[in-house]
Amino acid sequence: MLTLAEMTARHAQAGRIEAILLRPARLAPPEPVAEAQLGPAGLDGDQARRGKRALTLIQAEHLPVIAALAGLERVSPQTLRRNLVVSGLNLAALRGRRLRLGAAEIEITGPCAPCSRMEAALGHGGYTAMRGHGGWCARVLVPGLIAVGDGVAPG
Repeated sequence: MLTLAEMTARHAQAGRIEAILLRPARLAPPEPVAEAQLGPAGLDGDQARRGKRALTLIQAEHLPVIAALAGLERVSPQTLRRNLVVSGLNLAALRGRRLRLGAAEIEITGPCAPCSRMEAALGHGGYTAMRGHGGWCARVLVPGLIAVGDGVAPG
């Protein structure tokens, strides 16, 4: 029988980077790019900062959930203002763990709570729709180039 530690280290499949979004200034709309250099202070061209919030990620699988909870047909990743949209892995299961993204490596540091702008972006109840689905923050451990389509796997 597997131990709890062994089970939590197992994943059914590798993930994939579905989108990379740069926020060039604090309130500027996020811009999708095909690839970006990930450095100690986050993505080059993004307004992120060094440390445990250098990069923000959200699961592609949560976008339809957020839309349903907000009473919307669809939610665009740009609306949610996270840097990376990742599919195929349960990011919540990776908190405190290393994760390889293309040539880079990060550590998931904690949840990325929704901000008050989600109420305006998603409409009445948008902030609450995001709770528990807002994504994750990460620190950069090994800088490197990442691209849409790159694999995402526990390191």
